[in-house]
Parts: sequence; C-alpha cells; structure tokens
Amino acid sequence: MTETKRLLRNLGARLSSGARGAVSRKQMPIVPPDNVAGRAMVLVIAIMTFLSCLTLGAVTLVRDTAATWQTQIAREATIQIKPEEGLDMASALAQARDIAASYPGVIDATVVDAQATARLLEPWLGTGLDIESLPVPRLVIVTIDPLSRPDFGAMRSQLQKTVSNATLDDHRTWVDRLVAMARTTVTIGMSALALILSATALTVIFATRGAMAGNGHIIEVLHFVGAEAPFIASQFRRHFLLAGMKGAAAGGIGAILVFIGFYWWSSRNMATPEADQATALFGNFAIGPSGYIGVGAIVVVIAVLTAATTHVTVLSYLKNVDSTHPDSM
Repeated sequence: MTETKRLLRNLGARLSSGARGAVSRKQMPIVPPDNVAGRAMVLVIAIMTFLSCLTLGAVTLVRDTAATWQTQIAREATIQIKPEEGLDMASALAQARDIAASYPGVIDATVVDAQATARLLEPWLGTGLDIESLPVPRLVIVTIDPLSRPDFGAMRSQLQKTVSNATLDDHRTWVDRLVAMARTTVTIGMSALALILSATALTVIFATRGAMAGNGHIIEVLHFVGAEAPFIASQFRRHFLLAGMKGAAAGGIGAILVFIGFYWWSSRNMATPEADQATALFGNFAIGPSGYIGVGAIVVVIAVLTAATTHVTVLSYLKNVDSTHPDSM
C-alpha cells in the first residue's frame, strides 16, 4: 500500500471514529435527507403500516367477539319443547323448568313466554302473531354456573322420561365450532400480517439499494479511504429509521382514525338492521386498549424493521464491494 493510501485511510478512520467534531463547518449527510425516492418509500411504509394495523385490529375484533360469544353460550343451555296434539304446553314448560332448576350448577331456569317468543319470530313472520295457535316450539333458558356445570346427561335423560318432546341443547357443538372459527381467523390474520411485514422489509431493501446506487461513488470512496462499514451503515440506518418512523406513524394514525370512525358509525346507528348485524359479528367496533397497544407495537416494529433491514443491506453491499475490489484496500 502506498503512502498516499495510508494517509487517506488514516483520514477516513478519524472521520468514522468521531474526529469530525473538530471540523467547524456542517457536513452534508451521505444519504440526501429528502428526495423523490425517500418520499415514495415513506408513503409505501405508511400504506403497509395502515394495512398491518387494520389486519391486527380486525383479528382483535373477531377474537374478542368470539370470546364474548363463547362465554355467553357456555353460561346457558336451552330446553326446547315441541308442540303436539293434547300436550299441555304450560304444564310441560313448568315441569321442564323445575327439573332443570333442581340440578346443582344451575343458577336459574326461565320460561320464554309467548310475547318473547313472538318477538323472536317477528323478523320472519311479522307482527301480531298468535303463538298459541301456531305449532311453534317453546323454550326454557337454563342459566349455568360456569365454575360448576350441571350433569347434562342426567338432566337430558330425566327430561325425556318426564316431559314429552323435550330436548336439551347444551350448545357444546356451537362452542367447539366457535373456538375453531376464532382460531382459524386469528391464524389467517397473523399470516396476512406476516406477509405484509415481509413485503415491507423487501420494500426497504429495494429502497436502500436504490439510495446506495445513487450515492454509490461516495460510499465506495469513503469505504476505500478507510471509513468503516459500521459508520457508513449507521448513516443509512439513521436516515431510514426516521423515514420508517414517519411512515409508520402516519399509517398507524390512519388506522386508529378508521377504527374510531367505525365505532362512531356503529354508535350512531344502533337501531338499524345493518348496525345490528355488524354488531352481532364484530361487537361495537371498539378494539379496546389491547388493540391500540397492538397498533403502537406495529408502528415500532416496522420502524425498527426498516432500520435493521437497512443496516444489514448496507453491510452486505459493502462486503460485496470488498470482494469485488480486493486490491483497493
């Protein structure tokens, strides 16, 4: 190595080790602070963060709603009595209620009266129904202690012997299906979230390589005169960390505004059929504290992922430069 190269290497080493503070005038960063490519990358990261937060929020809504359904179903059982000729429905309902209430673990047993049954059938048969003149099954709602469940097998057997056409449904099949649906939804949502994060990482890699291509001659000169790879990587990491934080924050705020908008809409339209169906499926569109914490975590993860991906990409690029020009060092 010639004397000139040694001097240049020493100069570069001083620059990378902190001797730059002795220079009075302000130095320009290696990566331009604002350009078209940088703004485009911030926009892409904002979109990716927005989609990630929406996915996480949707998974949170479905999971919480499924947990609510599961809790409500697990706390109730239903006794159904089908009408038949000669059956005293009122007496049969009272017998079924008394049998269910006699078992340990049953908190309450309530007969669904004719008016309540008519209201349940109004969406399909309209108003003004005479339940007594229609062959409509009648129900007894059994409230269960979730910590001490009754012996449903013995209850079902006694009901079949005592009350004609009585059937007991403990909703176990519905609970199993609900749990399976919730787990499948969460798995699909987490897989979609992982794909979005992977796409974000690939976007950052391409953006980093583009920025390095535009400043490749500067990077190679600094590297060849002795600037260490961690110093150069730190310049890119700082630049893309700030860009990632801007984009991720914008996307996270946009997602939060969407959830607040849906919550406001569902609150203002509680009495409409559309809102009732949406509320039955997704609750009141409130993702709760855990959802907002998750949105904040997504913002931080994407910003850190942007910086880490940039750092690794720059080091890989400089390693490739060293292997391509081994005689330059």
